[in-house]
Amino acid sequence: MEKEILLQLVQSMIMSSSKKPKYMSISTVKVADLLETSISHIEKGLQELVQEGHLRQSKLEQPPHSTIYMLP
Repeated sequence: MEKEILLQLVQSMIMSSSKKPKYMSISTVKVADLLETSISHIEKGLQELVQEGHLRQSKLEQPPHSTIYMLP
């Protein structure tokens, strides 16, 4: 799977988010369906993007304690 395509998709999802500051809980199932790949590939790709500094990852402190992704 192309990381650049995943990055572009995630960036557009975050930018279209109505939250301030911009962040989003990414559904790996939905992204895998959109890109027609496996969930594990999406999860691995998201972790690589976080490690490379393209995305920031955090957890919500209040329920539902989702993992959220933000632009750096």
